[in-house]
Order: sequence, then structure tokens, then C-alpha cells
Amino acid sequence: MPTMQSLPDLNSLSHAQKDELVLALQAQAESLTAQLLVMQERITHLEARLSLNSKNSSKPPSTDGLDKPDPKSSRVGGLRPTGGQKGHKGRTLRQSAQIDQVIPHHGAPSCPKCQGEWLGHEVVERRQVFELPVLRAQVIEHQLMRSTCGCGEVHEGQWPQGINASAQYGERAKALAVHLNQHHMVPMARTCEIMKDVFGLSLCQGSLQAFNQQAARALEPLVAAIGVAAQGSPVVHADETGIRVMRKLHWLHCLVTDSLTWLGCHPKRGSVAFDAIGLLGGVRGTLVHDGLAPYKQFDCKHSLCNAHHLRELTFVHEQEHIWDSWAQEMKDLLLLAKAQVDQVAGPLPPERQAWFAAQWEELLVRGETFNPENIPEGAPRGTQGRHKQSKAYNLLKRLRVYRADVWRFMTDEGVPFTNNLAEQALRMSKVRQKVSGCFRTPHGGKTFFTIRSYLATMNKQGACLFECLISTFNGQPIQPRLAG
Repeated sequence: MPTMQSLPDLNSLSHAQKDELVLALQAQAESLTAQLLVMQERITHLEARLSLNSKNSSKPPSTDGLDKPDPKSSRVGGLRPTGGQKGHKGRTLRQSAQIDQVIPHHGAPSCPKCQGEWLGHEVVERRQVFELPVLRAQVIEHQLMRSTCGCGEVHEGQWPQGINASAQYGERAKALAVHLNQHHMVPMARTCEIMKDVFGLSLCQGSLQAFNQQAARALEPLVAAIGVAAQGSPVVHADETGIRVMRKLHWLHCLVTDSLTWLGCHPKRGSVAFDAIGLLGGVRGTLVHDGLAPYKQFDCKHSLCNAHHLRELTFVHEQEHIWDSWAQEMKDLLLLAKAQVDQVAGPLPPERQAWFAAQWEELLVRGETFNPENIPEGAPRGTQGRHKQSKAYNLLKRLRVYRADVWRFMTDEGVPFTNNLAEQALRMSKVRQKVSGCFRTPHGGKTFFTIRSYLATMNKQGACLFECLISTFNGQPIQPRLAG
């Protein structure tokens, strides 16, 4: 970078020398001006990066640190009063008709007036206490019997299916341990502590790991069937997130419907993983996703997650609101359309769709006026090179090119406004990673995702997960509903 030099004594210079000095200073000023513009652009870019958070971008809340941004909820305040909502059924603890134990409480043993015996008793009030029984494991001994006949014939019994060792854990004990560890994300050591403190079972982590693997092996065919069934749904949600396996970045993929959840892990994120998994290619309905480019290769309808668009529009508005409010108006328009779709519980009438389309086009034009394409002076146009664009320009281009996918929630039956269903399916796996740090082996990750797929599916279908796991260890897992 050139530096400013002290000026010579102008009175000692000739006219020619003064002209040369003016030209040199002019060239230096132009160079400094150009460098200043580059530095201003870089400062603006760095300030924008520093202002990114979980409210205006796809960054997770865990990256916000202690300086968390103020909440920017998209919900409109005042629509619901505080407390229980109208029509909500209360769940106050009430007395039960099924009574396991009765403890009567009498007064004095005899009449305090005449010291005579009481002639009759009646219940004047009942109070019930809901209590747990003493939780201790039962030891059930199986004895193999040998019988001898008077004729000398000897007959010996057979062990029932599942009785394989001289001492082993039963199906209910295995189911509860797996339930705590795999569904409720209780670490292995703490799961073993709970089993010992509550039930008196001295369970080791190796046994718990064996239980998990046994459950996963039994559920693998069911989880494969869940994946095949999910891809045939009219509306399918897909998403992916980073997951740590053996200290390396892998990608957790999901395929989700209202009643089905399939999870699987792969070292890659995009097309290579999609081809290896082999499920997305069978989607023929509407695929809801976040706009990752490899999803576009599939021959089906697409719907983009508008939660991402709302966050990006929030960021752009924070950067550009001093010039124009087009980004905030886009947010308001999307939320207005969502409210009307929710109100009619289906696609909007064609005339209403046309009104939203006209408003959207006007906002796109306004946004593009303030964010034209960046083509440096003298740079080649067309296919000869791509130039770095602003976030606002890239967002506007996506909203224009894929406008049908952005608004599909308004035009097609059953298509949601966001991809939250898929994001919810991934969330608990991220919780598991926060608890344990990472999966130490690919096999351990596959075990968790297999069990998680089955339990998440059965939870959506209203089944008791504990009973589902008991049936799994009995060799006859409760079957999920795969159709409808």
C-alpha cells in the first residue's frame, strides 16, 4: 500500500515539475480510493458475518454463546391468552375406581362417653395416594426336570426359547435399560446406576451395549420397511445434519412423514449419500427440504422450507432496512399466506393465489433494484465466470427461480409451510451427540439410528415405547402401521 510522502517546497519547483507532482498525487489518490472501497466492502462483509446468529440464519442456537440475541419469534402476540386454552381437557389427578390397598383410619377404640364398643362403621371421606410399589427385581428360576418311569424310560424337559444362560436378564429389564439409554438419552454409566439404585440390578455397560445391539438386530428389517413406506407417502420430508463418528464428520440423513421416521448415517452429505441410501429416488409425491442442490436431481415435486427463508429475510432486513423494507414485507407476506392456509385448512382459492403472486413479484422487483448482480468492471459475462454475490442477491435469485417451490404450501394439498418435521426427527440425535460427544464406531451409530427410527415411528403412532421394546426382546416386535 503506497504511503503519503511529504510535499516538496512548491516555490522551488518548475511548472513541469509541478505538473508531474499533481499527476503522481492524483494516481496515488485513485489507488488509495480503490483500496478504501475494497476495505469498506470487506468490513461490511465481516460485520455481516459477525451479526449472523440462530435467529437470522441457519446457525444452530448452540453457536450463539452467552451473548444470545433477543427472541425474534414469528408468532403474533396476543392471539392466545396465558394459561390453559379454551377446549383444553384438564389432567388433574383424580381418584381411581381401581384400588389396590385400603387403610382405614378409626377414631378412639371405644366410645369416649360410655366406654362402649362401636356398633357400626361407615366411610365418611376417601383420600387416595398414588404410590409406586417397592421396585426390586424378581429372580425367576427355571428348573430343567428329568423324569424316570418305572419301566426305566428317562425323559428330560427343554428350556423355553430365550432361556440361554445360567443367569441372565429378562426382557423387561433389557427393555427398560434400552429405553433409558436410547430414547431418553441417559448416558450408559448413569443408566446402569439407575438400574442398580431403583431395582437392585448390578448392570454393567458391556451388558447394556449388548442389549442395544440385540434390539437393533431385531429391528433392522422393520426399519428398512419404514424407509420404503416413507418414500411412497404423498408428502415426504428430508433433511441432513452433521454428526460425529470416530471423531470425523459424517452426515445423518432422515426421511420423515407424519407417522414414519427413518434415520441413517453416511460419510457424505449430497448425491453420493443419496445414491448409497437409495430411498429418495423412489419419492413420487412432494419432497420437502431446505434447498440443498442435490435434492433437485429427483423427479418429483419439491417444496422449500420457509423457516429458512424467514431467517434469511430477517438477516437481510437487519442489513438493509435503512434503504428499504422489502425483506420485512416479504416475511409478512409469507406469514399472512400461512395464516390464511391454516384458516381454510387447505390450498387457497385461485384468485387469492394470484393476489399473493402479484404482491410477491412486486417485492422481488423492489429487492432486485436494491441488490443488482455484481459484475466487476471489465469482468467477462455469461458462462465465462461467476462472481461473488451478496446474500440478498442470492436469496432473491432463489426466491424467483424456485418461487413455485416456495409457495407450494399455498397451492398443493397437505404441503406444510416448513420442514420442521424433518428437523424434529434429527434433533434428538444432536442431543445424543451433546451427551456422549460422538459415536465411537460406525456400528454404534447404526445401532442408535436403527432403534431411534423404530421408537420415533412408534411414538408418532401412539404406542407405548416400553411395551414395544419388550416385544422386541421377545422376538416379536410390535409392527408399525406402514400404510396410510
